[in-house]
Amino acid sequence: MPSPKLDPVVLSAEERLVLVGWARRRKTAQALALRSRIVLRCAEGGTIGEVAEDIGVSRNMVSKWRSRFLARRLEGLSDEPRPGKPRTITDVQVDQVIVKTLEEIPGEDTHWSTRSMAEAVGMSQSAVSRIWRAFGLKPHAIETWKLSTDPQFVDKVRDVVGLYMAPPENALVLAVDEKSQMQAIDRTAPILPIMPTTPARMTHDYVRHGTTSLFAAFDISSGSVIAQHYRRHRHQEFLRFLKLIDDAVPKDLTLHLVLDNYATHKIPKVKEWLIRHPRFHLHFTPTSSSWLNLVERWFSELTNRKLRRSAHRSVTELERDVRRWINEWNADPKPFIWTKPADQILDTLATYCQRINDSRH
Repeated sequence: MPSPKLDPVVLSAEERLVLVGWARRRKTAQALALRSRIVLRCAEGGTIGEVAEDIGVSRNMVSKWRSRFLARRLEGLSDEPRPGKPRTITDVQVDQVIVKTLEEIPGEDTHWSTRSMAEAVGMSQSAVSRIWRAFGLKPHAIETWKLSTDPQFVDKVRDVVGLYMAPPENALVLAVDEKSQMQAIDRTAPILPIMPTTPARMTHDYVRHGTTSLFAAFDISSGSVIAQHYRRHRHQEFLRFLKLIDDAVPKDLTLHLVLDNYATHKIPKVKEWLIRHPRFHLHFTPTSSSWLNLVERWFSELTNRKLRRSAHRSVTELERDVRRWINEWNADPKPFIWTKPADQILDTLATYCQRINDSRH
């Protein structure tokens, strides 16, 4: 049985102009652009099958939008309203939640909760939660920070960052620090292994078996580490570690050590030893600026990948376990690449300082 004859698609000059614009404009929704191309091709003649093959869509799609256009013209190409509950929260109400979250506090509380905000604005807790998630607001969370008051802050930042981003020739740059008071702790019950749907579990309480300090020098170029455990944390141990570095690094290389301002690094005996070993050059980070020392990033790896979930019955066992982990690290070291220039760091801190000053008015 032959197919019924289709009504022809005849476009007015204005309709053709609009459809061509929708089909060609890059900002037009892709669905609307496709529908426009279907109608334009149908207006050129041809069967539904020919149009579908030319545009690369199904016959049903061509039939659907051809019929919609003939019935409602250009308005027929728009999506029809979808079923569902209409929106009940207005933009004004969303703005109210955001402003209250950022500029007000709930009575004597320090911060808003979903419950207190919901009561204040007359919404449900789930609605407040959705708005906070959409705008990245976390009234319950707080982060700590400290601004350095070092009078030589700018010069020290430029010095240390300069070493990271442009190390001197024939020299080795080492980020040096001590991870002091590492505790050998054992859980009061065995750690339960991970299982399907169940994470590994350990008791919250533990037994202490003593402490040790890990002195580490992180090579910023290769990522390898020179490390040694000492039971105490004095200038004597720091001198012994400097001697270990001196023995481990080829004598033809100059050594630039990035250090914090701990008192043991500036003891007269340490200064005397450095005078006798002129290839050592010390570069101190500003006070309260441990983030500037790359070895702290390596200590974070050690903590997350080894110490946080380990149990040890003695300091000796802890030191032996950490030494094995360091040897494995050095077998395939990974450097941490410093990418932020000193000027960018200083600009960021200047912005923070400006915000602090503005908040006092």
